[in-house]
Amino acid sequence: MKIISVVGTRPNFMKVAPLHRALLTQPGVQSILVHTGQHYDDRLNEVFMKQLKLPPPDYCLAVVAGTASRQTAEIIQKFEGVLRAEQPDWVVVVGDVTSTLAGALTAVQLGIRVAHVEAGLRSGDRQMPEEINRILVDSMADLLFVTEQAGLDNLLYEGIPTHKTHFVGNVMIDSLVQHRSKANALNTVGTLGLTPKRYALLTMHRPVNVDTESGLNRLIQLIHSTAQHLAVLFPVHPRTRARLEKFGLMPELMALENVRLLAPQGYLEFLNLMEHAAVVITDSGGIQEETTYLNVPCLTFRTSTERPVTIDLGTNQLLPDLNPATVRQKLVAILNGQTKTGQIPPLWDGKAADRIVTILAAAGQLNA
Repeated sequence: MKIISVVGTRPNFMKVAPLHRALLTQPGVQSILVHTGQHYDDRLNEVFMKQLKLPPPDYCLAVVAGTASRQTAEIIQKFEGVLRAEQPDWVVVVGDVTSTLAGALTAVQLGIRVAHVEAGLRSGDRQMPEEINRILVDSMADLLFVTEQAGLDNLLYEGIPTHKTHFVGNVMIDSLVQHRSKANALNTVGTLGLTPKRYALLTMHRPVNVDTESGLNRLIQLIHSTAQHLAVLFPVHPRTRARLEKFGLMPELMALENVRLLAPQGYLEFLNLMEHAAVVITDSGGIQEETTYLNVPCLTFRTSTERPVTIDLGTNQLLPDLNPATVRQKLVAILNGQTKTGQIPPLWDGKAADRIVTILAAAGQLNA
């Protein structure tokens, strides 16, 4: 059986790495990696692959930067050639990025079965491109691997046949479990001279938060307010840095006291920083899950989340706008020990990839 896994952005590496390793344990299974190049940084991609022990991709499509529509079209055009040459039994797509949709669509058009890892997640906000990607990919997939109960509920509501859906756990957590000790041994916190639980880790990159001057001004106010209570560590996403420079706001941000700006971090470095933070402030999806597993307070600046288990069971709290006063209130509560008590969601045990591969292997035998 031949399986092609598609990656396009750095978070995809964390999801595909445990799958690739699990596939290699199956006799007669060939695992092929295709990188679309949707987000490509030679230095960071190499670091992620090395740290996650992924081999270089078998194919790199090297799509050019541009709009989602342009990237989708280019991925489809280039990926079709790969699929015609390789004739795989399955195409595995992960997450909800442009590469996820384009990879699934190309496979379906060629009659190749699609497995979607992280299926069923819904925010209810169709203004998010990722939400549209999730809905479309789930409607096309032959196997849908779900991380939490809400995903099963969403797919049932949308009329997806239950024999296609499987509650398997979270492959992001597989990577975290495997690499947690390595991240702590690296001790990025100590290298940076930080005191555990005495700093806030900040990430922000979504268009609604960083694409306008007013949004960036609110972000700077939020950082300034947070820095009155904790040191702020801010690995600046390339998108965010570009917008800060566009609006001439980088000097103001750099002038803030008790704030340290960093380049984007490798997987192990960021994991170490995340585990030992007093609080993580973010608009990311995956970070909500990782902080829940690590039992680190997380403040997510979004009006909704496609990962409700991180709120229902985990340490995550949604904040609908970048309001410094609200953040100050939440920070004071956290520093006073009034943190949300979280627990690890069901099947987030580091074995999701094994479950997925077992199901894929059985499906391959049934359809041989």
